[in-house]
Amino acid sequence: MPSAKSSPSPRLSAAERREQLLDATRAVVSERGFHAVSIEAVSREAGVTRPIVYGHFGDLSGLLEALVDREEARARAQLIEVLPGPLVDSDPDETLLAALDAYLRAVLAEPDTWRLVLMPQEGAPQLLHDRIARGRAAVISQLVASITPGMGQAGESPDPELTALTFSALSDEAARLLLTQPRRFPVERIVDHARWLLKRLAG
Repeated sequence: MPSAKSSPSPRLSAAERREQLLDATRAVVSERGFHAVSIEAVSREAGVTRPIVYGHFGDLSGLLEALVDREEARARAQLIEVLPGPLVDSDPDETLLAALDAYLRAVLAEPDTWRLVLMPQEGAPQLLHDRIARGRAAVISQLVASITPGMGQAGESPDPELTALTFSALSDEAARLLLTQPRRFPVERIVDHARWLLKRLAG
């Protein structure tokens, strides 16, 4: 089957074309980095002419802003689904492990999105860094709210914010291992080790 790059570009709706162009932009970033992104590179990746790209996004800044908007929204939607609720009335270990498992599987489902979020490359627009920082702050805030009432039999954390920051940092590092070395660090290995670690900390 011929590739999208070598085939005539099919007639798409405006919304479909926009998604195609953003997919092409993300592919260029993933393969060659932000420094390689240009209207020409994206048009070639998508198999369209440059005026089509300009027509949808105006200029390169508009294209990159649209990419950041879309990928941040995707990551945020996935996080909303997996972040744990209050731990006080649950088995906190199993609740946290289930959240970690769901988070890692979300990362696997959209690896290019999460590479942008967890491993932004050199040359990434400041907007991306700002959105990452804002998203991380929102995650920490929700984790603090989950931890503050208490953690089941473990009782209350003496420092919910620091506990949340620790859980978040460990989860993000696990996700980076999964993205960079998926065969060496599959989801099951990471979650099993997290279970062992939580038991030792509780003991």
